Amino acid sequence: MINNLFSNLKSDIPSSIVVFFVALPLCLGIALASGAPLFSGLIAGIIGGIIVGSLSGSKIGVSGPAAGLAAIVLTAIGTLGSYENFLVAVVLGGIIQLVFGFLKAGIIGYYFPSSVIKGMLTGIGIIIILKQIPHFFGYDANLEGNFAFFQIDGENSFSEIINSLNFIQPGSLLIGVIGLVILVLWDRVLTKKSKIFKIIQGPLVAVVAGILFYVTTKTNTTFAIAKSHLVSVPIPQDAASFFGQFSFPNFAVIVNPEVWIIAFTIALVASLETLLCVEASDKLDPNKNVTPTNRELLAQGTGNIISGLIGGLPITQVIVRSSANIQSGGKTKMSGIIHGLLLLISVVIIPKLLNMIPLSVLASILLIVGYKLAKPALFKQMYLLGWKQSIPFTVTVLGIVFVDLLYGIGLGLGVGIVVILIKSYQNSHFLNIEGEHVDDGKIKMTLAEEVTFFNKGAILKELDKIPENSYLELDVRKTRYLDNDIIEILEDFAFKARERNITIKLISERGIVENPPSYIEFFKLRPKVA
Repeated sequence: MINNLFSNLKSDIPSSIVVFFVALPLCLGIALASGAPLFSGLIAGIIGGIIVGSLSGSKIGVSGPAAGLAAIVLTAIGTLGSYENFLVAVVLGGIIQLVFGFLKAGIIGYYFPSSVIKGMLTGIGIIIILKQIPHFFGYDANLEGNFAFFQIDGENSFSEIINSLNFIQPGSLLIGVIGLVILVLWDRVLTKKSKIFKIIQGPLVAVVAGILFYVTTKTNTTFAIAKSHLVSVPIPQDAASFFGQFSFPNFAVIVNPEVWIIAFTIALVASLETLLCVEASDKLDPNKNVTPTNRELLAQGTGNIISGLIGGLPITQVIVRSSANIQSGGKTKMSGIIHGLLLLISVVIIPKLLNMIPLSVLASILLIVGYKLAKPALFKQMYLLGWKQSIPFTVTVLGIVFVDLLYGIGLGLGVGIVVILIKSYQNSHFLNIEGEHVDDGKIKMTLAEEVTFFNKGAILKELDKIPENSYLELDVRKTRYLDNDIIEILEDFAFKARERNITIKLISERGIVENPPSYIEFFKLRPKVA
């Protein structure tokens, strides 16, 4: 096991660097959007990488603070009165997740349709692109990590882009374009020329170029980048001020019912986001590894307990970081663990260097991540699969883009269930009419393997269409489950059939019965017949 983890370091280390640069601004931005201390986002990123990464069974999933929980955290801190009170709910939420894991609740993730999962990935990709365009231009009014369509500053994803055109910062835009060119050139050309370009990742080169650009243009009135357009990591003056950034839960409020309500909310939402991300990242994984979901809930619960105890935000597995890991060639969980170590080392040793990175360079990295998640070819592929796949996919994408992640997934799942019901309605039976004329022909109806009350309408419609003086063969040999509602329909139809001179031959795995006196008794007792 240990050998397997360290045998892919040549792939995992470069990918961990990319994930680090993606995670850094998101950790800070989500903390700001949550109304929490900046350092709390970094704590969650470090714990998500090192602790959850070590315990998780996912080879390519990366955990940290999640944008989907920002609104819940912001409201919860206000409700409970302080951040220290809120941390109690985080710890309790982690304990509840452990209970979910022991109860094998991870199976829930397998019940989300593939079209909804693909829609989630695509929607997130589009959101990343929309949210990063203003940062790319040097307009940073909206916080990193705020993925909701309606922003806390009163704008929305589209109006923010329009506003950014009026506040373009030449320096930020120029280095953003340079960073984007480096990334595209690295991905499309240089990695195919030499192995060295696979070891040294394009995002690292783009970030180094960004730092050099900032340092060399400080005194240039046209291209100088203001500090408000740079990464902003807290800089401790000494060891005491560093440790002073940690917060600790106030367990005196554990008797407050509001704390428990928020804890259950965190546990439910964080678990759902994690399970959806697991499904999505497993689909993106080129090696098609399958993540044990119950183990993932246990890992996430442990991570949230530790994060809450030392002042961190709630943690989930996060698709933005996970997809960046996959796109960068991460092979094992070491990539996620190393990214957590890089976060820890950087905030302790080189926070001043991190604060020289232009946000527009990080935006260029995220734009590439977003594009790879929402490639135009995927829309064509889903369209060609037919309406049963394309409609839930499209609804999920639109819900995520125009509202938020959980709303979009819920909407897509609702539409997916309706599609399943329609498919069930259509596939409840097969009707075959033999002969040139219906009056002279023989009608054969074969029921599906499982027939439930959802199929009542379709079967009633077909039975009502059967003309007088007909001969109906009702084949139930393949049927393993027949809902009582359907049996009652057949019982009622038998009465009408006698009035309309319709002969019914019931074919079952135990023989053939013509005009059975009682369908209820037949399907209840299933008597053997010759």
